Amino acid sequence: MEETPAAEPQELLAGRHIFLQKTGPCVEYKRSVHVPADTNADATEHTEWSLDIPWFGWIFRPLIVRHIRQRHHTDRRPWWAPPQTFTAHETLVLAMLAAASMVAAFINTLFTQTVAFAANEFGVTTTEQGVAAAIVRLGIVLAIPLAVLGDRIGRQRIVIALAFITPVLASLGALAPNFATLVATQSIARPLGLALDVAVLVIVIEEMPKHGRAYGISVLALASGFGAGFAVAALPLADLGTSTWRLVYMLALGWIIVAVSLRRRLTETPRFIAHRTEPRASRRETSRNTGYTAPRTLLMVGAVAFLVNIFVATASLFQNRYLQDVRHYSAVMVALFTFSTATPGALGLIIGGKIADASGRRRVAALCIPLGSALIGMSFMLSSVGMWMSAIAGGIVGAIAYPALAVYRGELFPTGNRATSSFLITVAALLGGSIGLVGAGLLVDSGWSYGAVMLSFASISLVVSLLIVKFYPETAHKDLEELNPQDAHVRFER
Repeated sequence: MEETPAAEPQELLAGRHIFLQKTGPCVEYKRSVHVPADTNADATEHTEWSLDIPWFGWIFRPLIVRHIRQRHHTDRRPWWAPPQTFTAHETLVLAMLAAASMVAAFINTLFTQTVAFAANEFGVTTTEQGVAAAIVRLGIVLAIPLAVLGDRIGRQRIVIALAFITPVLASLGALAPNFATLVATQSIARPLGLALDVAVLVIVIEEMPKHGRAYGISVLALASGFGAGFAVAALPLADLGTSTWRLVYMLALGWIIVAVSLRRRLTETPRFIAHRTEPRASRRETSRNTGYTAPRTLLMVGAVAFLVNIFVATASLFQNRYLQDVRHYSAVMVALFTFSTATPGALGLIIGGKIADASGRRRVAALCIPLGSALIGMSFMLSSVGMWMSAIAGGIVGAIAYPALAVYRGELFPTGNRATSSFLITVAALLGGSIGLVGAGLLVDSGWSYGAVMLSFASISLVVSLLIVKFYPETAHKDLEELNPQDAHVRFER
């Protein structure tokens, strides 16, 4: 945070110097330094401050206390802080959206983590699981109208509505009498969870400062890890009996408390408000004059998302089946492996977000995507310690790439199409994942080893790297209006 001296002459005469927050995350901030008349006595200082970080304040308050105590010994920005100082409003918005990301991640993880246990109850083959996972992902087309609405009625309304509806629909999986019904319920709930995730991403892109958008994405990813972690942590419930995997779905109802908080405190983005008040004729004229390129950009970013998820979705879904069938892990060991290999990725997200904002996105994404994919693919071939270490290293490297790649989904599109475009890119990613899941299921059932399948799919990331280097622009340090000339004339208050 940055300080500015307070103009209080009467206190200065008394030997007191007052400093207030110039820019920073605190709602209230006041540092008082008392310099005694006796030059042999030490100066004393007292800092009063308060934060408004719902849900995650317990994480950041100790870090800020430590930073305040150590600031006289170093001028370096804390390792956990964003490259650009956030305001109190930006901090509040990011915290609220991080909570929403937890909801979306829990819902999006439910089917992936429990399908193997549900398949055991219903007697479903590996190929059928892959087809079911593809169907659940293809349900994303049902949620496309919600993305369009996000560009028409606002991002805030969509986020709040989905935060209420999605957990309720997801919990219906607990009542499924057969595998087809389970797939049907999650074919609606999971796409709505993805729609929530996209709406959250759009708000972060529009609300965060130009030097902090990738950092904001990394925070959302960390929160998503917590949400997915809750689903993974609940997996031991599946070991209690043949049907106890249903209890994991019931836990979805607990996330409604986040929806209540969002309804009370989340506001619409200033960029959308300014866009909505602009006359339609003016929008069309600006698009013609600036050479509107959204379709071409959408194809470029969508192609990358499609190719990346052929491997990512397949590795994610089949990891549990691999650990059960090949390594003979119990549900507890599956959960332990997932936590142990995914948790270090949090470090990669922080590093990746800061590098992407400070040094640029393209090089980070182009280098780390193929390297991370290769390491994760190798974990399906190695055993014992090698398997664990390869999965950990792959998770960290992949996490470094994630903020740099994900931030493009919102940066390269104008306000009027940002939600729709971001959602269509998610559809492309789901299509790629569906193809990968079906293909992997067929290959494994025909006799291919998991390792051979995963390494083959991981090789696609080399094509992704080439596409990024050749076609992706560098967006770091640029305002959204600079990246999207269609919005350059729109004025809004931050």
